[in-house]
Formats: sequence, C-alpha cells, structure tokens
Amino acid sequence: MPAHQTYGGSWKFLTFIDLVIQAVFFGICVLTDLSSLLTRGNDSQEQERQLKKLISLRDWMMAVLAFPVGVFVVTMFWSIYIYDRELVYPKLLDNFIPAWLNHGMHTTVLPFVLIEMRTTHHQYPSRSCGLAAVCTFAVGYILWVCWIHHVTGVWVYPLLEHLSPGVKIIFFAAVTVVINVFYLVGEVLNNYIWDTQKRIEEGKEKPKLE
Repeated sequence: MPAHQTYGGSWKFLTFIDLVIQAVFFGICVLTDLSSLLTRGNDSQEQERQLKKLISLRDWMMAVLAFPVGVFVVTMFWSIYIYDRELVYPKLLDNFIPAWLNHGMHTTVLPFVLIEMRTTHHQYPSRSCGLAAVCTFAVGYILWVCWIHHVTGVWVYPLLEHLSPGVKIIFFAAVTVVINVFYLVGEVLNNYIWDTQKRIEEGKEKPKLE
C-alpha cells in the first residue's frame, strides 16, 4: 500500500503500534509462564528475582499499554467506521485488506486482553503513575501524528483533514481523556474480577475449617 511507503511507514498508524504492543505483551506472558514452570521447586533466589521482574513488566504492560490502547483502538475504530468509514478506513482499502484481516487488526485484540485479564491476576501500579504513563503515551503519539503532518503535509487519518485547528486541539484532548478512562476501566475490572474470585475461594474454605 502506498501509505505504508511514505514517511513513518506503518509506525504512523496506532493500529500497527497496538499490534506490536500486543505481540510483545503476549510474548512476555508466555515467557513468564515458562519461567514460572522452570523455576518451580527451585530454591535459587536470583531466578526468583528475575521472575518477579518479569511478572512486574508483564503487569505494567497490561495495565498501561495492552488494555487501554487495545480497547481504545477497537472502540474508536468501529465507532468512527460505523459513523463514516471514509474518515478512518476508506472503502478503497477493501482492495488491499480482506475483511478477516481487518477484524484481526481491529476486533480480536479486545477478546484476547479480556481473556488474559480473566485468567491472570495483574498487579496495577499506583493510579497516579499509571495515568501518567498512559498520558505520556497518548501525548507522544499525538505529537508523532502532528510531526508527520508537519513533514508531509498529510494527516495520518482522513478525519483530521475535516477538523479546524481549534477542534483538533479539543479532539486530541478528548482522545487523551478517553484513553485514561480506559485505563481506569481496566483497573476497576481487574480488581472486580479478582476480588470476586478471592471471595469465592474464601467461601469454599470456610466450610472446611468448620
């Protein structure tokens, strides 16, 4: 596709960045599980320390990147697509990207992160640190999009062509707020799932103790 051969390549698209984030995150998940299996029954304190670092990295990526960015990409893409697909995914792209691949990029991320959240407990960072990291990512990407426009004269997303400078600022601010809201949703959902699981397990143990 010509757009991928221009300045920034595929890295100018949030969808592509999100897919890289998900690939790295789930790779770390697999590595963590394998390391946990290999160190089980091993008394090496150094291996335990390395495993804890790996788990901390996995949890941080889930909280700050994998969940909020993944959910943001899915919800924003399909919301704009339903309103007017030409603003985010012109019909011309159907000649290059089959429907199944479109869903692979813009749909499947959501169920996978939800399954990961349901099957593995993740320790979220403090709310202030988490929100600061999410804001840094959001602002960084917005500046990247603006820089690409400065260099090429073309906005990454057709939607931005239709917005005045003032509206663009409001739009970028709203986008930053939304992705922070998704971070909070992830934190609340994670706590709800695992607090409920803990109560269920405690309820099962009480009859045994009696």
